[in-house]
Amino acid sequence: MVEEKRNDEVDAHGGGSGELIQARRLKLEKYLAEGGEPYMSSYGKPGELALSGDLHSEFGGLEPGSSSGSTVAVAGRLMAVRSHGKATFADLQDSRGRIQLLLREDGLGKDGYKAFGGLDIGDIIGASGEVIRSRRGELSVAVDSFRLLSKSLRPLPEKWHGLKDHEIRFRRRYLDLMMNLEARQVLENRVALIREIRRFLDDRGFIEVETPMLQQVPGGATARPFVTHHNALGMDLYLRVAPELYLKRLLVAGYDRVYELNRNFRNEGISSRHNPEFTMLEAYQAFVDYRYLMEFLRDMITTVVEAVRGDTELEVDGEKISLAGPWKKVTMVGALSEYAGVEVDISWETPRLAELASRHDVEVPGGAGPGWIIAELYEKLVEHKLREPTFVLDYPEEISPLARRKPDSPGFTERFEILIAGQEIANAFSELTDPVDQRERFERQAGKRAAGDEEAHPVDEEYLRALEYGMPPAGGLGVGIDRLAMLLTGCKNIRDVIIFPHLRPEGGRSQWI
Repeated sequence: MVEEKRNDEVDAHGGGSGELIQARRLKLEKYLAEGGEPYMSSYGKPGELALSGDLHSEFGGLEPGSSSGSTVAVAGRLMAVRSHGKATFADLQDSRGRIQLLLREDGLGKDGYKAFGGLDIGDIIGASGEVIRSRRGELSVAVDSFRLLSKSLRPLPEKWHGLKDHEIRFRRRYLDLMMNLEARQVLENRVALIREIRRFLDDRGFIEVETPMLQQVPGGATARPFVTHHNALGMDLYLRVAPELYLKRLLVAGYDRVYELNRNFRNEGISSRHNPEFTMLEAYQAFVDYRYLMEFLRDMITTVVEAVRGDTELEVDGEKISLAGPWKKVTMVGALSEYAGVEVDISWETPRLAELASRHDVEVPGGAGPGWIIAELYEKLVEHKLREPTFVLDYPEEISPLARRKPDSPGFTERFEILIAGQEIANAFSELTDPVDQRERFERQAGKRAAGDEEAHPVDEEYLRALEYGMPPAGGLGVGIDRLAMLLTGCKNIRDVIIFPHLRPEGGRSQWI
């Protein structure tokens, strides 16, 4: 009868019981005492190791019970071992998938076969042998030699995919990726998404740049920054909340198409859609406005999704959402009327809007004006209802201190966001290039900051100096890569698409929403 080695005594955290760990340590000590090297520096010649995915592709036509005549070397982690008398079958996992190993006593010798039986699931090994297909049709490597490359001292979790504790999965992300094929697919789709975005922008003449992560003035977005201190300079610095003001300096310098795809940091709450460290694409193009960027972004998102998925239809919570065809366009105040049945006008006095906000449980802080209240009502009452791809146009100037005013709509700017499946995916606007107007807006934001609004935009004198040299008309865009990855993969929580999300220290439960 076929027997499979199992790790049945693994605790809920995937760490293994003390007895199992001790048993593995004893094996390690015995191996060392016999002169073995349980942690090798390398295996095989560089570039010559065969990967499981390549083997399945190359030898996919091999008939059951036949041999290929080709000898290969493979390396990876033992994930399962099934013994049957003088033959053993093992699953070896590498970066491309799994390949079966076939080991026989008559091929390895009695001592070699016994030595393999002393290995544990989770050990990393190298093996060589002929590629065959078993009589049952499984592509395999008939092993003629093997080597322990790295001894595993902790048993792997037995049924990791079935665990319900999300925090354990994210805290031991390496185990999640090792044991959960769906988690690996999410990671690989995210990598492909970023690759395709870069390809899209590079093909259209954009250049990728890097701007400072540590900034003297945390500008480019209304957000609370993380603060740190530079000892040598004797000054506080801030982890950037956005790269915007540095990227626009490059437009002043004469570059007409620039982008950065990197991390931003915001000292705010954690939720299913927010992580304090997140990945953002920001791109700027001279001599275009927000009307141009609507079609540019629609084209980019549709193109990269199709490149990764093979089609332009997404599935979110069982709902089919198509990216093909024209996308709906609504204004923010129009959306409030259409989706929430709330008629508002930015010309209304603040008390009137505040009373309306109160009826919808929207708390209005001191100093908030009509634009802020309208935006909060829209965010609470409308955003989650926008399922099909939608451009929401004309954001209030009060919450858009870097965007160009809309000439025919006092109080609003030439700004839009893209909403898909109830999530904000992208933000874009015609850039404000008037240094006098920009200074006035910064100063109004500074007043809010002085009144206690930690998210208000600070005055950036060096950026204002750059604007005074002249910046060409331009459009700028930002795309939340984590949220786009959620949309692409159907994940409901941002932590599913971040490889190592932030958690509180072990022993205290993290905020989980």
